[in-house]
Amino acid sequence: MFIIKHKKIFIGFSVFLIVLSIACMVFFGFNVGIDFKGGALTEVAYEGVRPSQEELRAPLDSLGFGSITLQPTGEKGYIVKSRDLVDQEHLQLLEAMSGGTKESLKEISFNSIGPSVGKELTRKSIIALILVSLAIISFIAYAFRKVSEPVSSWKYGLIAIVTLLHDVVIPAGIFAIFSHYLGAELDTLFVVAILTILGLSVSDTIVIFDRIRENLRLNTENKVKEVFSLTVGKSLEQSFARSIATSLTVILVLISLVLFGPITIKYFALMLTAGMFLGTYSSIFLASSLLVWWEERQAQKVA
Repeated sequence: MFIIKHKKIFIGFSVFLIVLSIACMVFFGFNVGIDFKGGALTEVAYEGVRPSQEELRAPLDSLGFGSITLQPTGEKGYIVKSRDLVDQEHLQLLEAMSGGTKESLKEISFNSIGPSVGKELTRKSIIALILVSLAIISFIAYAFRKVSEPVSSWKYGLIAIVTLLHDVVIPAGIFAIFSHYLGAELDTLFVVAILTILGLSVSDTIVIFDRIRENLRLNTENKVKEVFSLTVGKSLEQSFARSIATSLTVILVLISLVLFGPITIKYFALMLTAGMFLGTYSSIFLASSLLVWWEERQAQKVA
């Protein structure tokens, strides 16, 4: 099949994108939200018409409090995320939000999130990512335990993790660009998006691997000796259309969220869209290519 024949091109292209994404994360960094670094969370509601974010941006910027994020809530409210504020600064923020007319504005809540809470959330997020990765490796290794030739079962799990890193690192690099140029904040939704991408993308990879496993089993039962690369290519041909169709339906829904969904989840939806697209690409073009490449290197060492 075309994909297996040109596997080095697809592997090289993926490596290039990963390196580029890492470079973006290193040079641009992330605009870390108060969920991780701590700060103040203020919720307000307007009695009349809620002003647009563009109308509020100028008076908020004039306060000199650094980055302030506005998140619409309900029909007439905003959740305001800022650095930690003293009492005087808190009053100045409310005045800026009200446009000088305090009667039109009602403060619903004001909470301060300490750095210790942010550190704890960061620690738990990292633990969650590690546990998910280990669970995926263990599950795939167990599910493919009867497939030991010509590639060991644990290698299927390891390749699945490599493709997952590909599917996570590249969207993270894209998010770093959004963070640098558009002010997107890295918050808990970012972690949710990463965990969701892990689940969505590994499912496509497992579908491809399962088809390979089934064809290897049929070859063994029918005593057919077939080159591994041909078995993988045949498996891809059998799974290609259904994988594309399944992923496309999800991608179309995510694109509709990006275009028509609330602004509060725009970057979340963009991350999921990029992750789903890359997950489809990696399961078809990268995972199978890595599997054949590893088998060929293994055969060369034996020879």
